[in-house]
Amino acid sequence: MKRYVYALAVATILSTPAMAAKIGVSMDKFDDNFLTVLRNGMSDYAKTVPGVSLQIEDAKDDVSKQLSQVQNFIANKVDAIIVNPVDTSATPAITKLAAEAGVPLVYVNRLPADLDQLGPKASAVVSDEKESGTYEAQQICKLLGGKGDILVIEGQLSNQAAVQRTKDVHEVIATPECSGIKIVAEQTANWDRTQGQNLMTNWLSKGMKFDAVVSNNDEMAIGAIQAMKAAGVDTKKAIVGGVDATQDALASMKAGDLKVTVFQNAAGQGKGAVDTALALASGKTVDKWVKIPFELVTPDNLDKYAKKN
Repeated sequence: MKRYVYALAVATILSTPAMAAKIGVSMDKFDDNFLTVLRNGMSDYAKTVPGVSLQIEDAKDDVSKQLSQVQNFIANKVDAIIVNPVDTSATPAITKLAAEAGVPLVYVNRLPADLDQLGPKASAVVSDEKESGTYEAQQICKLLGGKGDILVIEGQLSNQAAVQRTKDVHEVIATPECSGIKIVAEQTANWDRTQGQNLMTNWLSKGMKFDAVVSNNDEMAIGAIQAMKAAGVDTKKAIVGGVDATQDALASMKAGDLKVTVFQNAAGQGKGAVDTALALASGKTVDKWVKIPFELVTPDNLDKYAKKN
């Protein structure tokens, strides 16, 4: 039976001795606030481990480019590969390449579609998205008193996190205490602040009535808030939620605009990915899924998270 236990995985990783290793890292894209924190977390941590170097590449949100980067890492004989997937449904091809070459592979931040098929030299360091959207939706339900109309802004539809976070929202409003909540519109803004702003502007121009906005991430939530401000909506009274607890999101919450976010430990995921890659490269056995917990953030506990991301 597979173990998906964070504590056990960490214990295994921390027992791994320092080793000289070159790790190839392919990121979905550099132009993303959360992924920048994740990337910097990996880079900063690797600098503290003697003999470890990272070669970090930008896939520019292109599946083919990411696959090519993985091929190049293998050709350059790296000791391990870390991938932040562009499209989680495309991970089987990456897994196959690494497995055939015998190179340890770690997926970070986004759960691969083929998690259950990963071999002994592969793992995923990913937070459980069942927590993220659930925490966000439950808190918004609480703020609404269990009833009202909501708008849902989705992330990239090919991405497992977006799919799961939206599913979480649907599951929460199906519970008895939140059954008075109705989704009046649901559309993607591809994790992007500008697209979130444009989508909200479009909804507002159509006269859409709503009591809260539930966004799959903070960037789109901030975009929605910007559109609401431009339209004269009082964002101090409005209810808008996101996920990630980025510094921009925490600043928005401090200003009284964003009411809910969920801390996703980008630096923790980055460190965990490097540790797991080193463990696999040294022949250690690690869990297939190393979970980094999510945490609910509200104005009441905001100060605790001000410098974490």
